[in-house]
Amino acid sequence: MPTSIRHAALDKAAGSIRRMRQYAFHDWIREMPRSKRIVTWAGYLLQGYAIYSLWVRSLIWPAMWPKGILLYVSVWALYVIGTGLMNGMLTSELVRKTELEADQIAARQIQQTLIPGKLPELPGYVVETFYKPLREVGGDYFDVIDLPGNRTLFAIADVSGKGMPAALLAANIQALVRSIASVEANPLTLARRINRHLSRYTPSDRFATAVFIMLSRDSGELNYVNAGHNAPIVFGPGSAAALEATGMPLGLFPEAAYEALTALLCPGGALLLFTDGLTDSIPGENAENRLRDALADSSGRTMSNLKSLVDAKFNDDDVTIVLVKRDAGTAFSGRPA
Repeated sequence: MPTSIRHAALDKAAGSIRRMRQYAFHDWIREMPRSKRIVTWAGYLLQGYAIYSLWVRSLIWPAMWPKGILLYVSVWALYVIGTGLMNGMLTSELVRKTELEADQIAARQIQQTLIPGKLPELPGYVVETFYKPLREVGGDYFDVIDLPGNRTLFAIADVSGKGMPAALLAANIQALVRSIASVEANPLTLARRINRHLSRYTPSDRFATAVFIMLSRDSGELNYVNAGHNAPIVFGPGSAAALEATGMPLGLFPEAAYEALTALLCPGGALLLFTDGLTDSIPGENAENRLRDALADSSGRTMSNLKSLVDAKFNDDDVTIVLVKRDAGTAFSGRPA
């Protein structure tokens, strides 16, 4: 066997041994509270010492003590005490994790009810969505709200962090968007009021990026605020524009400034909103160029093309996609971009 191949085989074997050692002495108790870890290790060491004592025939080597039946009774007692301590702590950890898993399943079910199940029908437009949380619950949020006056509000947000804390904050944002939009569905008002609320009532290390877009369906005009989020893409025949950030992420500073800008979704065009889980899951460079290539496909499989870009090997975040297509035959009553 060539030396290089032999070294590679040894390195691979050593890696397996390291993983086994890490699991045996660290991974299986790493999520326990410190006090439980200490008790578990004490039980683990008592078991090992009992086996050692049986091997050397002494509890205190080299002094051969105790002897005879007393030695075996003492070793048995040490082993039973160690096993009891370790099993007790592991059982309590199993119960804790089982309860946590049940809570996560319940939270997942609740979160699914918050995600729009049936999208409103928008004459002249087609809306498709895709949502895939990394864990049981995710920190991404999106919404499609039909409003009077042939208007539709599109909202998307990405909360910092993952898991349950991010999901709770995402649910809070969803409730805020719905309640504020029922009174004043204005992207600028939404950004300002939600930012003030999050700044006051959430931990300082929690924030969210978001985009609020008001679509006037008759004209295709888009009025939007981008609070530090990935720039949505407005794709039209022969053109593509990114709706860049117009303010800071929500929840950092209560008086942060935001600006509302406008764009135009032309007949036959598309609007793509997404979270960074999508672009981070696309291997190679120029992820956004690949998104634009997918939008340029005229086969009608745009959403399928976008989902196919996600590589499981690179996916370590929630993925959310909202795709809005305007029919090519709709009347054009807007102004040129």
